[in-house]
Amino acid sequence: MHVAIIMDGNGRWAARRGLRRSAGHQAGAKAVRRIVEAATRGPVDVLTLYAFSSDNWSRPPHEVATLMRLLKRYLQSEVARCVENGVRLNVIGRRDRLSPDLVRIIERSESVTAHCDKLILQIAVDYSSRDSIVRAAGACGGAARDRERFAAAVAAAMHSKAGASCVDLLIRTGGERRLSDFLLWECAYAELVFVDEYWPDFDERAFEAALAEFYRRERRFGGLPGPASKRAGDAR
Repeated sequence: MHVAIIMDGNGRWAARRGLRRSAGHQAGAKAVRRIVEAATRGPVDVLTLYAFSSDNWSRPPHEVATLMRLLKRYLQSEVARCVENGVRLNVIGRRDRLSPDLVRIIERSESVTAHCDKLILQIAVDYSSRDSIVRAAGACGGAARDRERFAAAVAAAMHSKAGASCVDLLIRTGGERRLSDFLLWECAYAELVFVDEYWPDFDERAFEAALAEFYRRERRFGGLPGPASKRAGDAR
């Protein structure tokens, strides 16, 4: 099962408490640990988290610096825990605009956890789904004549170790109702769950509630309801 999460609401969480936005991002980093640990105890094979979009470069430089610093700290501090829990780290998105030291940390984290096979944790950084599709189309030229080959090219364009893994459940926190250029190809038949909680408040209970909502749904993949259709839980 592939679960993707748009981690939205850090800044608003901080503002409601009279704190700086950086405090919201720090609280959001703690939520990442909670949800990753919850995912390892459930039916999730791939967990993809939207940490920093390509459009986020337009944010104030000090906020961008804070986000990159938190990513470095997370990768450096969580590698041992990931190995212990069988979590394979994979950072997807562009790398040519990241600092060389961050790229080195990313590559080391991926190398150290490469043997882990319980959960693939993908963190999307400088990520744009539309850009990855454009790059895949350019790389394939006229060679991609079927969906599977093109999906593999999309995965390669963003450094994904999960391959052409379709998303089963997409969760967005923070009350917004949009995809924001996240995994557009992979979410063709994803079940969408939007929650009002800001990301720092999203916990194991909320994660399990989203999974329960997923299991209640009937996935028809363009077919008709009835014996041929699938309940969401059949995706496991």
